[in-house]
Amino acid sequence: MNANLRGRTEMRGADVVVIGGGVIGTSVAYHLARRKANAILVEKGDLAEGSSGACDGLVFLQSKKPGIHLKLALESRRRFARLAEDLPLPIAYRPCGGMVIIEDEAQRRVMTTYARDQRSIGLDVTLLDAVAARELEPALSPSIAGAAYSAMDGQVNPIALTQALGLGARRLGARIMSRTTATGICRRQNRVVGIETNRGRLYADTVVNAAGVWAARIGAMAGVAIPIRPRRGQILVTRAVAPLISHCMISASYITAKYNPQLARAGGEGISIEQTETGNLLLGATREFVGYDRRTTIEGIRRVARRTVALLPALARVSVIRSFAGLRPYTPDGLPVLGPVQGLAGFIMAAGHEGDGIALAPVTGHLVAQLILDGRSDIPLDDFRLERFGPDDFEEDKHAGPSH
Repeated sequence: MNANLRGRTEMRGADVVVIGGGVIGTSVAYHLARRKANAILVEKGDLAEGSSGACDGLVFLQSKKPGIHLKLALESRRRFARLAEDLPLPIAYRPCGGMVIIEDEAQRRVMTTYARDQRSIGLDVTLLDAVAARELEPALSPSIAGAAYSAMDGQVNPIALTQALGLGARRLGARIMSRTTATGICRRQNRVVGIETNRGRLYADTVVNAAGVWAARIGAMAGVAIPIRPRRGQILVTRAVAPLISHCMISASYITAKYNPQLARAGGEGISIEQTETGNLLLGATREFVGYDRRTTIEGIRRVARRTVALLPALARVSVIRSFAGLRPYTPDGLPVLGPVQGLAGFIMAAGHEGDGIALAPVTGHLVAQLILDGRSDIPLDDFRLERFGPDDFEEDKHAGPSH
C-alpha cells in the first residue's frame, strides 16, 4: 500500500490494481502473483466475458510483423508450454503448426518477402507451392497458389486460458473482484494512488489498464487519451465433424492487406480456420468498426462462409450451428500499447492487442509484471509506448466510421 496512505485501514488497498479480466489482465495478475506482489484484479463482469470469450484460439506467429512484434510473439510462444504445466486448469494448448494460404501471385510476391524477413527474426517458416500445400492439407481448394507453413504456430482454448490464469493468480494470493466496475482513477498530482469502483475505493501505487476495448474509457478517467477502439469480428461455429484439417489456417490476405492498400480495398479482409479437439470448426472473421455493437449480421455470416468455403470446399457440406461476435481492441499501427504513461506515474498500459491478445498474453503478463516490480523488462517496451502515436492517430480514432 502507498506509504502516504498507511493507517487508513478503512480503505482496501494493494501494491497493484489491474483493471480488466480478459486474457491480458489475468496474465498480468498471474505474473504479479508469481512474484509475490499484492495484486487485485477488478472486472466489471466475469472473467473472459468480453473479447477473450468471443474469439478464436490461434497462437499464430506468422501473422506478426517482422521485428519487435514477432520477437514478442516468439517469446510468448516459448512460455505457453510452461503455462500449460503450471496453471491449475487445462488450457488445450496444441503446437499443431499453421498455414497462411496464398490465393494468387500478388499475394505470393508479398509473402515471399514477408517469410524471408520473418526467418531473419527466428521464425521457422517455409514457402510451399500449391502441390506441397495440398499434400499437407488435402481439403484445400485446387485453386490456391500455395501457402506459408510454420510448425511453430498453434492453438489454445482462449476461455480456458483466461480462467486458468485467473484461478492461478488467486491461488498465488491475488484477489479477483468480479462484478466490480472501475468508475474513476484516483490521482494525487501527477501520479495515481488507486481507483474508484462501484464497491468502494481501492488504493494502490500502480494501476494497470488492461481493459481491452474499454481501455480508452479507463484512460479518459485518468485524463489520458488512448487511440484504442473496438473492431468487431464475427465467427461461425460448425457442427463437430471428423478431422478435416490438421493445422490452423489464415488467409494471406490478412497479411498482405497490411502492406498493400490496393489489396485491402479489393477484398483484404482475411479469414481464419481452426478445428477444435471436439471436431467443431471455428471460421472467422469480419473486421468491422461498428462501435460496441456485438450483434452478428446475415451479411457478416455470409461473407465469412463464402470466404472460408472458397479455401476449403468441403465446408459447404458442414452445418453451421451458431455464430457469435467479439470486439477486438484496435490500434492505428496494429501494435499493443504497453508500459508507463508519460506524465502520470504509476499508470501502466497493457491493452490494444486486437487479434493478438491470446498469442501475446503470456509474454505481456511477464513483461508488465517485470516492469512494475523491477523497473525494467527483458524485452524493452519503448516501441509499444502510448507516446508513439501522433495527432493524426487520435483524429482517426475520433472520426472513423463503419468499415471492414
